Amino acid sequence: MTLTMFVQHSLNALTLGSLYALIAIGYTMVYGILRLINFAHGDVFMLGAYFIFYAGALLHLPWMVGVVLAIILTSFCGVLVERAAYRPLRDAPRISALISSIGVSFFIENLAIVIFTGVPKPVVRPSWLVSIIKFHGVRILPLTIVVPLICLGLVAGLLFIVYKTKPGLAMRAISKDIETTRLMGVSVNKIISLTFGIGSALAAASGIMWALRYPQIQPLMGLIPGLKAFIAAVVGGIGSIHGAVIGGMLLGFVEIMIVAFFPALSGYKDAFAFILLIVILLLKPTGLMGEKIEEKV
Repeated sequence: MTLTMFVQHSLNALTLGSLYALIAIGYTMVYGILRLINFAHGDVFMLGAYFIFYAGALLHLPWMVGVVLAIILTSFCGVLVERAAYRPLRDAPRISALISSIGVSFFIENLAIVIFTGVPKPVVRPSWLVSIIKFHGVRILPLTIVVPLICLGLVAGLLFIVYKTKPGLAMRAISKDIETTRLMGVSVNKIISLTFGIGSALAAASGIMWALRYPQIQPLMGLIPGLKAFIAAVVGGIGSIHGAVIGGMLLGFVEIMIVAFFPALSGYKDAFAFILLIVILLLKPTGLMGEKIEEKV
C-alpha cells in the first residue's frame, strides 16, 4: 500500500471512528450513572437523521437551522424515553430495565416504519461538504475533516460540562452513590434526564453526520451503528468517556484497515468488531480505560 492510500484510509477511519465515538458516549454516560445499557440509543441516533431530513424536505429550513432543530428534538426524545420507560423501573430489578430498553428499541423502530415508511430516503448534502479536494494525490471530502473536528469539539464541551460545572459534579456524584447524592439535595431525576438529553444530542449529531456520509436513511439504520458503538464503549471501558472515544476510534480504524489491507475480507468487516471485543475482554475484562465498578443493589 502506498503512503497516499494509507493517508486516504486513515482519514476515512478517523471519520468513522468519530461517528462511533459520539454514539458510544451516550451508552457510557447512561451506564456510568444507572448501570443500564440503553439499547434504544441506536434508534435515537436514527431519529436524528430523520429529523434533519424532514427539516429540509418538509419545513425547507436552512441547513444549519435544521441541524439545531434536529438535535433539540432528538434530545427531547431521549429525555422522553428516560421518563416513560426507565424512571418507573428505577427501583425494579436490573433485568426489568434491560428488557424495557429492548422493548423501547423495537417500539421506536416500528413506529418509525409506520410514520416514515420503510422506503429508504436520499439525503441532500450541502455542496461544500462533498466538493472533493485533492492534496498530493489524496482525495479529501471536506466532510472527512469536518466530522472529526466536530467530534473533538463536542467531546471537549462534554468534558467541560462533566468536570467543570455543577450538573457535571452531580452526574459524577450520582455515578458513585445515587442515594447519598439525593440526600445532599441534588435533584437526581433532573440530572439523569439531563444525562439522557446530552447523550441523545450527541447521538443526533452522529446521526446527522452519518446521513451526510452515507446519504440514505431508513428506519433500521441505527441497528448496526448502535451495536458497534456499544462494542466500542465496552472495548474502551464502559462508564468512561475517554474510553468511549478511544474505543470508537479503535473500532473505526480496525474496520477500515481490514478492508484496505485485506479486500477479500470486506464482507466480514462487521465480524472483526466482535473479534476485537472478545480479544479486549479476554486481555482486560473492564475494557481499555475501565475501572472495576461495584454493582449497585
